[in-house]
Amino acid sequence: MTRIDLQLAKSDCNQCPIRHRAVCASCDGPELDRLASMKSYRSWKAGETIVLEGDALPFVASIVIGCATLTRSMEDGRMQMVGLLLPSDFVGRPGRAAAPYEVVAATDVTMCMFDRPAFETMMAETPHVAGRLLEMSLDELDAARDWMLVLGRKTAREKVATLLAIVLRRASTAARPLRADLPLTREAMATYLGLTIETVSRQISALKKDGVIRLDGKRGVLCDDLSVLMTEAGDDEDGGLVD
Repeated sequence: MTRIDLQLAKSDCNQCPIRHRAVCASCDGPELDRLASMKSYRSWKAGETIVLEGDALPFVASIVIGCATLTRSMEDGRMQMVGLLLPSDFVGRPGRAAAPYEVVAATDVTMCMFDRPAFETMMAETPHVAGRLLEMSLDELDAARDWMLVLGRKTAREKVATLLAIVLRRASTAARPLRADLPLTREAMATYLGLTIETVSRQISALKKDGVIRLDGKRGVLCDDLSVLMTEAGDDEDGGLVD
């Protein structure tokens, strides 16, 4: 998204690239105007902390550009990456004043932020906004359950293929071949997948050698046939397990 495009999105919600996927997807003109009155935009550079775990969270937000990681800390100081936030994903929970996770920008990130009390009031007065957030939350729950399967049962090749498929499906355009920039470093991918950096690199190279994906520069990934990648991930194209 160019700087001009982003400025246009800031002034007109209908031009926003996540308009029909975000929490505002079901809103009409007056409701968009109401959201616009409480929204603001903020950007973070890759590596910057957006929210610290346990800190007060006076806003909720949608990711407009970029990718962020969700991390939880353990009592002994160890950290575990537990999720990714991609464009249209929602940050924060109405009714919860503190952040349950640390949120860090994996790439340059721009968020559309809403004042939390004002957003909570709109949810109470606009049931279909609450319904949309519930729908997104249930999708997030399904994704978390799927990820338990990835970490617990899939092979290293299937894990890497699954992550690549998620990124391509979420971050790519409808054009073919599918193309996306990997939002994570190999080190971050390894942490997220419970693998070593060397294993991640080997599996990406193997998928490239077998013609499942192609690489474009340092971060670009292309896929000519998503169904082939999904098969390598142990899933069908609808996300079900392959027998």
